[in-house]
Amino acid sequence: MSNMFVARSLEEVSFWSRIMKEHSLFLGLGFRAEDTVLKQEANHFYRIFEDIERRVHAFSLDTDPATIHQFNQEVHTAVCHIWAFKRKVLGLILCCKLPGQTNFPLLVDHVSREANYFRNRLEELNQGKLEPLYDAIIDENVFFLRIMADHAKFIGHLLDPSERKLVEQAREFSQDFDQLLFQARDIESMRPQSQTGPILTQFLDQNRVSVKSLRDFKKTARDLIEQCRIKSIIHPLLADHVFREAERFLEIIDMFENSLTGKGNAPMIHH
Repeated sequence: MSNMFVARSLEEVSFWSRIMKEHSLFLGLGFRAEDTVLKQEANHFYRIFEDIERRVHAFSLDTDPATIHQFNQEVHTAVCHIWAFKRKVLGLILCCKLPGQTNFPLLVDHVSREANYFRNRLEELNQGKLEPLYDAIIDENVFFLRIMADHAKFIGHLLDPSERKLVEQAREFSQDFDQLLFQARDIESMRPQSQTGPILTQFLDQNRVSVKSLRDFKKTARDLIEQCRIKSIIHPLLADHVFREAERFLEIIDMFENSLTGKGNAPMIHH
């Protein structure tokens, strides 16, 4: 179990610390020139998570679990602080204190939800709490389906309006994932009666089809943006960032499916 704890911790921190670092960059890019204190705070968090990312890669599966436990606590503190920063920024935007800044309120809420998810994951790892498989399947899908629906909305709003075809595709993905999210919340509210193997297998199969399509769309958009072939205000790193999150969701779905069918171990993402 201690090896599993180390493996899961390193995997989660490696993925999410990079995400937190990039959030710091994106928020900083959206602030106005005069928002020097907010820019400094964003840069501060960028450096903190860059350092965490560097340190996590220096550990190995043979690292003493006690060392990783301590490291997780340290990361948890940093994540709590960036979560508070994100909520503060959201408050300033919604109170119209930063007119002209370019971070969508939904985007700031979105990145704070991801920080909260990361924070919860670290707590679960350190406390050794594993959520039952069926609960984890529902909770992870509710979380990630909303993330994917948000991504589709952001892409649609950050593409140039003249990219009519791509904007329309993004709108269709937004509607598709909104529907899937409503379905997931229905399954969530039908718990525990909804927690049967056949229902959850169908749930995962249906979600996988849409996530694969969105992943492929994001990959195409990322490549086109990198090649300067489409008009948008999407940072190339943001395009890659949302692609990586779709890839992760697909990996989670696959691990859950393997657990349901007995083909693999309990998923790494298991709460």
